Amino acid sequence: MPRYRLLIEYDGRPFHGYQAQPGLASVQGSLERAVKSFCGEDLRVSAAGRTDAGVHAMGQVAHVDLAKAWPAETVRNALNAYLVPEPIAVLEASVAEDRWHSRFSATGRRYRYRILGRPSPPALEQGRVWHVKKPLDADAMHAAAQVLVGHHDFTTFRDLACQAKSPMKTLDVAAVRRVGEEVILEFAARSFLHRQVRSMTGTLAEVGVGRWTADDVRAALDARDRKACGPVAPADGLYLTGVSY
Repeated sequence: MPRYRLLIEYDGRPFHGYQAQPGLASVQGSLERAVKSFCGEDLRVSAAGRTDAGVHAMGQVAHVDLAKAWPAETVRNALNAYLVPEPIAVLEASVAEDRWHSRFSATGRRYRYRILGRPSPPALEQGRVWHVKKPLDADAMHAAAQVLVGHHDFTTFRDLACQAKSPMKTLDVAAVRRVGEEVILEFAARSFLHRQVRSMTGTLAEVGVGRWTADDVRAALDARDRKACGPVAPADGLYLTGVSY
């Protein structure tokens, strides 16, 4: 039974997250229906990360075990044909080793968050960026983000519904830069807590508008208390950009 590795992108707006849920639209559910339409099998399509409702992906990685060995290009093209008109695309398909697993073999995940900082709302990017009307100081946000880099107890930036056994995580990258009207935040780690990226982004945005300082971010981290977190950024601007193996 060959295992196929899939590289996927999707617009998260129509979905209640990646994970299949009864009666709700999900990325996983759409992929599994496409697989069934292609080969007639009810199969699980596992992924590297279970993105939340409204979160997008440019580099989600998943896998599926098919009963028949198909050319990888055929798998990619067939799934894309059956995914029309949903905003999901299989960018690549390849045959993987039997023991390789999209989630458990991953050694790192990368996320990007886009903030549109201008008075006027987005017309073409609604649901794909977080609109903040006030000017943002990207340099101050970047300096404050360095407080979060390293191995820490991230309880403050952990959703109350998080099911991770430990709040201890190692954040390898937290970078902020300006690109035109947008402020782009990049985060990389082996794994993240539930809504950790959105929680860190909302807190750093407080620095960007001048309400918080880097010292305030450090105090929030050290508090190990969810109540110390800044506002949680919406799902709109969050993208899973890549998974390392």
